[in-house]
Amino acid sequence: MTEKSATVHWEGQGKKGLGKISTETGALTNYPYGFGSRFEDDRNGTNPEEILGAAHAACFTMAFSFACDKAGLATAEIDTKAGVRLSKQGDGFVIDRISLTLQATVPGIDEAKFQEIAAAAKANCPLSKALAGVAEITLQATLK
Repeated sequence: MTEKSATVHWEGQGKKGLGKISTETGALTNYPYGFGSRFEDDRNGTNPEEILGAAHAACFTMAFSFACDKAGLATAEIDTKAGVRLSKQGDGFVIDRISLTLQATVPGIDEAKFQEIAAAAKANCPLSKALAGVAEITLQATLK
């Protein structure tokens, strides 16, 4: 078993507050986020949805590569994008859609097997399972 951690420090009130995110590995160290980077076009910080998308794309990509290995197929190159939509719901917000877009080069695979492995990786990666409460998780997979 493995357990990873992240910490957040927040100062200030509501829209005027500013947080700093740090990860155990140091990949993020006091990285800023706040109202502007979450709900406006402030590119000086990150936001929870962007971090969630990165995590889901990374997890799915590894699951796809491992599933190809298990099928005796070596992945040459994989590119994955995850779009995470935050929508207003009543007085709050909800993540109601995550769209995964996969482009991969897998020598020796046919389209049907590629789609089968991609769909299984989407269903079985730990982040997809953890995000089962999201109303819609889509996958568009393209074999290069």
